[in-house]
Amino acid sequence: MEEPRYIPRLYGRHIDKALKPRHAKLMDELLPKISMPAPDGETIDPKDLFPAADEIWLEVGFGGGEHLAWQAAENPDVGLIGAEPFVNGVAKLLVHVEDNDLDNIKIHHGDARPLLEALPDGSLDRLFVLHPDPWPKKRHHKRRMISPWFFAEAARLLKPGGILRVASDIRDYIRWTLMHAQNAPEFEWTARRASDWKDRPADWPQTRYELKSRREGREPAYLVFKRK
Repeated sequence: MEEPRYIPRLYGRHIDKALKPRHAKLMDELLPKISMPAPDGETIDPKDLFPAADEIWLEVGFGGGEHLAWQAAENPDVGLIGAEPFVNGVAKLLVHVEDNDLDNIKIHHGDARPLLEALPDGSLDRLFVLHPDPWPKKRHHKRRMISPWFFAEAARLLKPGGILRVASDIRDYIRWTLMHAQNAPEFEWTARRASDWKDRPADWPQTRYELKSRREGREPAYLVFKRK
């Protein structure tokens, strides 16, 4: 594939439909309490936000928040950061936070890229990019999250032995991800057999997006990379 020039810039919609009253209230009242500091050029150390956490995990583009909320509930000793520009997705995650009394989640409402650049080296143990926007047209490939810039940031942020998980149900995007991973010597693809990327791991909950893709006949791939 021809490599487009990558420009770290946010594209796409920020909001879908008007928020329900409960969602609007949570955006006004709960979000400010669990928001990440604004990435304004200063370093943001996650350990300052989760002083008792054993590990720090970050999900880029958490959609409706099902995966992030599940991980937070199953791993109470882990501090989880979620980045999402879509207002409706943030509101849905806030419902999970309130309903399940989750106190180990911080939210960055906005583009993940400035946040990633503000985090210090070796500050993450896991990084998730699940079903990112594939931007299928060739002229839009520069908008894809998976890119040389992303793998360079992931290599900087993940500790040795840290895990990067990427999921997609778009064949071209799977090939695209593996191509960029091959060009990132800091990472090793952990798959040894087809089932390693065809079967979803037990600690990787199914999301509504994945259910939709299966209904439409698209089988996801679950890619796991380890930071050398």
